[in-house]
Amino acid sequence: QVQLVESGGGLGQAGGSLRLSCTASGRTLSSVTLGWFRLAPGKEREFVAAIGHSGLGTVSGDSVKGRFTISRDNAKNTVFLQMKNLRPEDTAVYYCATDSSWVLHMQRDYYDYWGQGTQVTVSS
Repeated sequence: QVQLVESGGGLGQAGGSLRLSCTASGRTLSSVTLGWFRLAPGKEREFVAAIGHSGLGTVSGDSVKGRFTISRDNAKNTVFLQMKNLRPEDTAVYYCATDSSWVLHMQRDYYDYWGQGTQVTVSS
């Protein structure tokens, strides 16, 4: 059983930065794609970013391109989301998830294990 635990959320200011982490236990993450999604009140879960198993390939959602960067440290079984130039519309619960394929999927249906989420709130 894979367990994913997100951390690093909290209160940020518009224009500021936050860094999220997600650490796994129960399975090594080195062979899976990792993704970040977010869920804001009244909205559907939105794809944020994904990174391939080697860390060489990434894809980001249009709303965060150029502002958020996904990275991973396979030795630490951890994936990161560096968020810069935050906006109030980035306020959401952020989830990390695993995808056992080697494809950078943007659709949530391909992701099998999910963390509990970490709240990010951006004030204007």
